[in-house]
Amino acid sequence: MARPARARRPVDPRSPAPPDAGGGPVVVQPQRRKHCAACRQGPLALLVLEDGVPRCLDCADLGHLVFLPRGDAALTRRAREESTLSAVVVRFARRRGRYERQGLLVEEAALARAEERCLADAEVRQRRRTRDARRRGEADERFVAAFAAEIGRLFPGCPTGRAREIAEHAGLRGSGRVGRSAAGQALSEAAVTSAVVASVRHRDTPYDELLMSGVPRREARDRIAGAVEGVLREWRGPAPGAVAEAVRIQGEE
Repeated sequence: MARPARARRPVDPRSPAPPDAGGGPVVVQPQRRKHCAACRQGPLALLVLEDGVPRCLDCADLGHLVFLPRGDAALTRRAREESTLSAVVVRFARRRGRYERQGLLVEEAALARAEERCLADAEVRQRRRTRDARRRGEADERFVAAFAAEIGRLFPGCPTGRAREIAEHAGLRGSGRVGRSAAGQALSEAAVTSAVVASVRHRDTPYDELLMSGVPRREARDRIAGAVEGVLREWRGPAPGAVAEAVRIQGEE
């Protein structure tokens, strides 16, 4: 029988120490060789910090639990629900300067029950994932088309294929690019222009070559600023006043 899930606070990315798991124990994957302060066992693959000193899982009364790596959200959620005792496993990421979750320690019987529950509805969950992926794909396609159309409106001289390429690149899900920002999703002129400028910078100027030759980024941007503006001017086309004047002159002729 599934047990009610216990509320847990997320890992605090700013925490210099192992985070609080909402009242439950936190287990650390150490980066350096550590030995248990009680039984001297070590080096430890997993440890618990008590009063600032490391203790092995047996001395911390967690030795009967098994490790469930992160990666399967449904299995993790259900194993936590089934397990009377569980512990969050974290590891310090030096590059990011924070502790990150690696998985859970749960009771072996609880993990077995959770696996049975996942197997029982695996087909249903797969169909749901397929439907969700299809919906995301359709939404992405609509967004790319709208983004490309906005590029065409702001830059009527931009080739249709190039506008589509810029839109796909800017709006790639999970990329963190301008098309995924709030401004990009709103098709703001600034966001669309930023995507076009980035494409021109990399595709139509020697910007990448300058970076590879060791030129600092800001200096490289300054060097190619004129070339970028030239392409943008061409893609924008003549100003509306200039078009009207040209039509008037042609009429007089």
